Amino acid sequence: MNQFIYKNKSFLLKIKRFFNSTFGIEIIKYPTPELDRRIKLLKNYNIDTVLDVGANIGQYGSELRNIGFNGKIISFEPTSDAFKKLEKLAKNDKNWDVYNFSLGDFDGETEINIAKNSVSSSMLESLPQLTLSAPDAKFIDKETITVKKIDTIFGELNLKNKNIYLKIDTQGYENMVINGAKNSLTQIIGIQIEMALIPTYEGAITFEAMIEKLKSFNFNTTSIESGYYDKNTGKLLEVDGVFFKNNSL
Repeated sequence: MNQFIYKNKSFLLKIKRFFNSTFGIEIIKYPTPELDRRIKLLKNYNIDTVLDVGANIGQYGSELRNIGFNGKIISFEPTSDAFKKLEKLAKNDKNWDVYNFSLGDFDGETEINIAKNSVSSSMLESLPQLTLSAPDAKFIDKETITVKKIDTIFGELNLKNKNIYLKIDTQGYENMVINGAKNSLTQIIGIQIEMALIPTYEGAITFEAMIEKLKSFNFNTTSIESGYYDKNTGKLLEVDGVFFKNNSL
């Protein structure tokens, strides 16, 4: 069943939207406890705009819609194949914008490593732990992509007076995204970011270092969501940290 849902996600989302618009029935996936916490946090902080950095094919944006978030979603995905699927998914959603570039700590071009499973693609090189725990994460190609700093594009996104939530899932490159957003972070209320307990990419900073870094920008740990784990050993490799500013309420 899970495989069917994954392969037909776009079709099922269209059915959901049809019922919503035709009959006024809101179909919402029953949330896990972690997802339920996130829903409550987004509502509690009046989040109306989500910056989805590292969107892949739109899994996170779809999840937001499935739990009833009707605000603005702005997704960024640099790889060409994944972006085509993301663009197709979002095209009938007037409140979901998509951009075909990466976010980082410079403006320019670079190469990204393309993983067999797509979701593990990264601008960083992988460590042995990655493919030991997930053979499909093996890099099979490279692609030249555009990179921009959040600080460079922030003023172009019409975000004035918005309550912004920044989600970053960039396979070890999260620290560089934050480094390119230092000025913009003053206007961002919440952050959801992937953090490594056991690094799987060269140059990725640790869970502890990221918490301290975000604390220096006045973001405090609000929730931790379980993430990727080694299916051979059961060891948790990554978690998603959710952070908000204390003065945001």
